[in-house]
Amino acid sequence: MPPPPCVPQLCAGRLPPPWRAPVTAAQPIADSPLLTARTRAFVLQRPNLIAAAVCLMSFTGFWLAQRAAHVSMLDLLVYRAEGWAARNGEGLYDMRVTYARLPATYPPFAALLFMPLTWLEVGQMRDLAVVGNLVLLVTLVHLSLRLLGRPCRLPRVAVSLAVAAVAVWCEPVWTTLRYGQINLLLAVLVLWDLTRRNGHRWAGFGTGLAAGIKLTPALFAVFLALAGIALGWQRLRRDGSAWNVHLRRSAVAAATFAGTVVLTALVLPHDSRRFWTQVVFAADRVGHGEETGNQSLRGFLARALHDAAPGNPWLISAAVAGCAGLAVAVAAQLAGDRLPHASAWAAVACAVTALLISPVSWSHHWVWGVPMVLLLAAEATRRRDARWAAGAVLSGVLFSSYLPWLVPHGGLRPELHQSGGEMLLSAVYPALGAAFLAVAGAVSVRALRGR
Repeated sequence: MPPPPCVPQLCAGRLPPPWRAPVTAAQPIADSPLLTARTRAFVLQRPNLIAAAVCLMSFTGFWLAQRAAHVSMLDLLVYRAEGWAARNGEGLYDMRVTYARLPATYPPFAALLFMPLTWLEVGQMRDLAVVGNLVLLVTLVHLSLRLLGRPCRLPRVAVSLAVAAVAVWCEPVWTTLRYGQINLLLAVLVLWDLTRRNGHRWAGFGTGLAAGIKLTPALFAVFLALAGIALGWQRLRRDGSAWNVHLRRSAVAAATFAGTVVLTALVLPHDSRRFWTQVVFAADRVGHGEETGNQSLRGFLARALHDAAPGNPWLISAAVAGCAGLAVAVAAQLAGDRLPHASAWAAVACAVTALLISPVSWSHHWVWGVPMVLLLAAEATRRRDARWAAGAVLSGVLFSSYLPWLVPHGGLRPELHQSGGEMLLSAVYPALGAAFLAVAGAVSVRALRGR
């Protein structure tokens, strides 16, 4: 029998194009190159839709996990009680609520904002808090990407949803929703300010409002003032005009904060007087300083020195860290175009500084870890450097590791008797913050020197 006729492609050692190859039983439809190409095209043409679906699935899983864990949302219940106290004219700083006997610790202006919570049933309030915080998380990522410019070619909405789908599982975000905290709201208010265009009428309002709710964000107004003074001095020597956008934002923030103080002094005079003369100085009112959840310098020193009140060592270290952190933030801001992502470096450096020097920075306050990881990832993408990529991945892993909670903690205060290894585990966020400030300082100084 004569041999079969030669197929040119086979005789030449080449197979037919894959899109012409028939799909057989031995080649499942799912493995078809045609289907793969169509799937890839579908994803590339509809990134927002795909990211939204992934985000929705992640958020749904998160909600189910929190329900299964029977999260208490204790802080949210305290906020509601503060609203009731302000509404009924009761002593705001005399109350103790929930089984944990928690007090009010925020400025009295926060109690005025919490009053609408009294209009809701507890179940409704909890559901609304979960949904609101998830929306705020997406907004936080979106504003962080906006501060970075355009670190990738994909649509910002798609990236925001995709990153939020992952970030919701990191420890600071999980714990924020577990307790019903307002950390995401405060971060969004500050980032909203920092992403406004130069000369925007309301730029600075968000920072002042955040400081009126909780004092820690006030450091951003200090940072803006210092950056404005430094930039104004440069301009004054050059063209005789010292006024600039940083001074304007700082002034708006200060005026807004002052407005919150005056308003509460008029509406809640007794509580306002008590807060600004007593409560603001009572650091232990928030909780024991050595608790493993306290991821500030004071918490680290309390555990390292086995002393619940580290006193002078903390004051000295906080002063040094505050000055160094603000110097890094100002240097990054002044670097401007010479430092890619300068505004992001400055913002995260200021946030980390505030978290380090605060007497109490609970682990859920470190939601600024999300912008930090995004910044490091953007730098890794820009530099195409494996070391930067490793730093971004390591930071993300540590913020998602829940390491501080692996050490003994609880009512018997075992944190005062930690071993060296336990101290390292319970100091992961301060260590990350210090490392970030060191890197930020190095890149900022190098940019200012023109290297």
